[in-house]
Amino acid sequence: MGSFLAVSDSRYNTAARGVIVTGGGTGIGRATAQGFAEQGDQVLVVGRTERTLAETALDRPNIRTLAVDITDPGAAEVIVSTALREFGRLDVLVNNAGIAVPAPVGQIDRRSATEQLEVNLLAPIFLTQQALPALAETNGTVVNLSSAGSLGRRAWPYLSIYGAGKVAIDFLTRTWAVEFAPRGVRVVAVAAGVIATGMGIRSGSTPQEYEGFLAQISKLAPLGRVGQPEEIAWWVRQLTDPAAGYATGTVLAVDGGLSVT
Repeated sequence: MGSFLAVSDSRYNTAARGVIVTGGGTGIGRATAQGFAEQGDQVLVVGRTERTLAETALDRPNIRTLAVDITDPGAAEVIVSTALREFGRLDVLVNNAGIAVPAPVGQIDRRSATEQLEVNLLAPIFLTQQALPALAETNGTVVNLSSAGSLGRRAWPYLSIYGAGKVAIDFLTRTWAVEFAPRGVRVVAVAAGVIATGMGIRSGSTPQEYEGFLAQISKLAPLGRVGQPEEIAWWVRQLTDPAAGYATGTVLAVDGGLSVT
C-alpha cells in the first residue's frame, strides 16, 4: 500500500515537465502540445512549417517551436538537445507526426512509400533512441500515436503503407515497453479513430470529399460522430500522468467504438 500511495502522490509534484511533441503544427499534435502547456508543462513542438508551429505557440510562453524535418539525418539529436537546453529535462516524448498518401497497391510509388515509412516509422525509432537516456533520468513516458484503423484483423484499402507503419508502431510500443521497463521508462500508444483534423485534405481529398468521408464515418461509429483533436490529446496526457504509472505496453483505442463493430 505504501508504494502505491507514493506513486499516486507523485502526480501532485509541481515541477514542470519537459515534453516533446512531433507534428505539433496542426491537429492532434497541436491540441496535445497546447494541453500539456495549459497544465503547466514546458513543451517543444516540432514540425516542418514555422507558421503553423507559431500558431500552436501563440500566447503560450511555455511552448517552444522547432522547425525541422524529423527524417533528416541528425534531426533526432537536434530535437532532444534543444529540449534539454530549453527545459533541462525530458519527461514525455509524443511521437505524433504522420503522413498518409492513399493509393491502391498497383499505384504505390517508391518515393511516396519511402516518405511515409520514414516519417511514420523510422523517425519515431531514432527519436526515441536519442531521447531514451534523458527519459530514463526522469522515469519518463513515450506516447506513440497509432491508428484504430490498423487494429485487429481489419483491412484498410488504399492506405496499406500508412496502415502497415501503424501496425509496426503498435509492435514497437509493446516491445519497447519491455525493453525500457528496467530503465523506468513507460511506452504506450493511443490508437486514434477518425478525428476531424483536416488530414484528408492534406492527403489529397477535396473539401467536399473529406466532409463526405466524415459524414460516412459518423453514421458508422457507435457514438454517431467523429472525434476531435482535443479528445485524443486528453488521453495522451492521462497516460503520461504519474497516476497511470502501472500502464505500459498498451495500445488504447479511442475511436467512438468503430473498431469493435
